[in-house]
Amino acid sequence: MRSGFSMMLGVEPDLEVVGDAADGASAVELCRRLRPDVVLMDVQMPGTDGIEATRLITGEGLAKVLILTTFDRDDYLFDALRAGASGFLLKNSDPDDLVDGVRAVGHGHALLAPEVTRRVIERLATAPQSTGAGTAQGPGHDTGNRTARGTEPGTEFGPEPGSESGAVPSHPLSLDLLTSRETEVLRLVAQGLSNAEIARTLVVGEATVKTHVSACLSKLHLRDRVQAVVLAYEAGLVHPGE
Repeated sequence: MRSGFSMMLGVEPDLEVVGDAADGASAVELCRRLRPDVVLMDVQMPGTDGIEATRLITGEGLAKVLILTTFDRDDYLFDALRAGASGFLLKNSDPDDLVDGVRAVGHGHALLAPEVTRRVIERLATAPQSTGAGTAQGPGHDTGNRTARGTEPGTEFGPEPGSESGAVPSHPLSLDLLTSRETEVLRLVAQGLSNAEIARTLVVGEATVKTHVSACLSKLHLRDRVQAVVLAYEAGLVHPGE
């Protein structure tokens, strides 16, 4: 699978595959040496799994991480997002979606497709959160990860001013720091709405929504919308099924 991903990404004129690794520990060491823009990371790998590797890579500011997952087997995805992953793709994603995802994350965008992210985070938010790294192996566990560099623009879910790197704070800051409108915007973000959809819901301009989202990220010390979704669920601002 790693060879397949390398071929898929390597033919793109704006992307360069600079390395690959068969497990999390090798990925971390490779990132320290190569400093890629993006790591395409599996969750289930021998030894150091994708969650712990993501935590180390984002914690050291080595690269952005895009998780590859399946709905039915990667039960540690929620932990991976909390560890600082910038988003995820399904392993059966179309090649174009994978390439666009790498580009988007490389430019600081959170890969937060509402119709997919909402289902995954709701599923994992109802399950007990694991407290450690998993090392389970299954079919496809040798996917490993890819490192790549890219130069093309991403999607609309871009980084807002004031966002920071790193994982979601282990003790989320009080939502009392937010105004009532900012709290309302954060709730809608956590429900999977884009800026344009939030603007229509609140009957305000899209630029106004972007300002509120930026304020939420800055006040709560969050890196991107993915972290905002995780924090909103953990803080009880939204609940599965909403």
